[in-house]
Amino acid sequence: MSKQILPIVDPCDGEAACRTPLVREPLSEAEATELAPLFKAIADPVRLRLLSLIASHEGGEVCVCDLTGAFELTAPTISHHLKVLRRVGLIDSERRGTWVYYWLNPGVLDRLSAVLGPRVVAAVS
Repeated sequence: MSKQILPIVDPCDGEAACRTPLVREPLSEAEATELAPLFKAIADPVRLRLLSLIASHEGGEVCVCDLTGAFELTAPTISHHLKVLRRVGLIDSERRGTWVYYWLNPGVLDRLSAVLGPRVVAAVS
């Protein structure tokens, strides 16, 4: 049986009126390069859950001892994931005695939110 090759059809057929205008400024190459490691870090389900768990705790910070019980992973594995999140700046930490406490870095999260939200396109005169 032979495969049938269908032509690509442009529904607008070159009509300018069919093209949707930009409603926000797209990311520049530099912005995309800067933000890609952040999105890569949260692309892992464990790290995304860790970020969510940290954000969900009262007071905005959580002891690592409260994070390890939420996963069926070893403590070193959880520590590795926390290190990745900390390295890209999504979270920060502080050692207090034998425990380490983690909290979200709101500036970095605001930056990620800004990418996903509407941005104004400058008017051209």
